[in-house]
Amino acid sequence: MKQPLRKVVIPAAGLGTRFLPVTKAVPKEMLPIVDTPTIQLIVEEAVKAGAAQVVLVTGRGKSSIEDHFDRNFELEEALSRKNKMELLEQTRRIGEMVGLVTVRQKEPLGLGHAVLAAKRAVGDDWFGVMLGDDLIDSEEPAIGQIARVSMQTGKAAVALMPVADDQTHLYGVAAGKPQADGNLLVDRIVEKPSRGTAPSNLAVIGRYVLPPDIFPMLEKMKPGAGGEIQLTDALAVLAQQGRL
Repeated sequence: MKQPLRKVVIPAAGLGTRFLPVTKAVPKEMLPIVDTPTIQLIVEEAVKAGAAQVVLVTGRGKSSIEDHFDRNFELEEALSRKNKMELLEQTRRIGEMVGLVTVRQKEPLGLGHAVLAAKRAVGDDWFGVMLGDDLIDSEEPAIGQIARVSMQTGKAAVALMPVADDQTHLYGVAAGKPQADGNLLVDRIVEKPSRGTAPSNLAVIGRYVLPPDIFPMLEKMKPGAGGEIQLTDALAVLAQQGRL
């Protein structure tokens, strides 16, 4: 990536089955951390990293996410009448913090499929991907750190963290050559390897910076783990090309 990160894709179309029964009626992305929906914290991280446009990939039953980032004039008027100016400002800020585009993933066919749904909105730009499942507490926004690595190397970049060996089957896992700057030149990445077959204990967590040519890769990708279009399989192509 040669230019600062300006566009971020946030997939938010999943069914949230791990959080049932609450997610039967409430999108998992709207579950709060204290008093703030998780999805808002993710968007705020993107904004702090300099993103000017966020592409939300939503699905059936996710309209409350779009509503959260829309203006609510009736609520604003009620807060103004009651002189609750601090709450009024907080409410307005939610709808004004970033340019927001929503696209629909009509079927939940995997993370790669969700990212592919954002193709038209992203265009020919490099872009970030942020997963709402992974909140990362960091003074410098995590997606900003990944974008900085991408700008320094000119390659795609992903966030990694070490996990216990008995947990590697739950993640995408990467291996490669450690670099002098502390980063890893990835030469292998696999999605949810079988127990005992992981190439390392470095798990991919939900922050990526990707080139636009990831989209034709995803269009050609056959279903992988779980019968879904896996973003990890496209990352594996980038790794084979020395671009991750």
